[in-house]
Amino acid sequence: MDRLIFTAMTGAKQAQQRQDTVAQNIANVSTDGYRAAMHAARAVPVEGNGQRTRTFVQETTTGADFSPGVMQRTGRVLDVAMEGNAWLTVQGRDGREAYTRAGSLRVDPNGALLGPGGNPVMGEGGPIAIPPDSTISIAPDGTVSAIPDSGTQSAVVIAGKIKLVTLDTKQAQRGDDGLFRLAGGQPAPADERARLASGALEGSNVNPAEAMVSMIAVARHFEMQMKLLSTAENNARSAAQLLSINN
Repeated sequence: MDRLIFTAMTGAKQAQQRQDTVAQNIANVSTDGYRAAMHAARAVPVEGNGQRTRTFVQETTTGADFSPGVMQRTGRVLDVAMEGNAWLTVQGRDGREAYTRAGSLRVDPNGALLGPGGNPVMGEGGPIAIPPDSTISIAPDGTVSAIPDSGTQSAVVIAGKIKLVTLDTKQAQRGDDGLFRLAGGQPAPADERARLASGALEGSNVNPAEAMVSMIAVARHFEMQMKLLSTAENNARSAAQLLSINN
């Protein structure tokens, strides 16, 4: 059987995987702090006797585009946008630290400060809890202050300090929950120089027009691989007819 069938099959498989990646990016165009997923593939020549006329396609390490998104002012106190290379630390469902650029925070009925996915926001000593019946403010260094709604308005309580980190993007890996973690699984150290902006959110860094163009290009690439499979089938059929005539 012609190896063209296998090479076209691997090309079609990679095109489908890339299409899934592009579709994921398009679905997250409006997701705060989202980092576009990137898909990469490489050519692998088929080893054997004769000339190298066939090449497989193999997936390489996938990653993310860590370029910043557009900052938008919201005026909401619990909206925070990371500045520079800073990342917000939250507690993943596995209990370990994870990192995100999405900063639309909220306080649940129990007073826990939560991220957009419901993950507790981590401070230097653990998850941050907000005292009841209080108004909070978040300083650029991540310090969370709580002001009581009644009684002495000057009695400011420091609820905690959000742990801000600076990630090595070469070691950062996206999990199935959309949060990033270090490749070794160890927590990143807090960066005292990291800063955030209260009352603002960072948008997704996905370019909608570029993503749509990529979707069209990938679809055409997949069609080309299907045509190669059809060509291999026609060649095999013609060869079989010639053999039957000679016999």
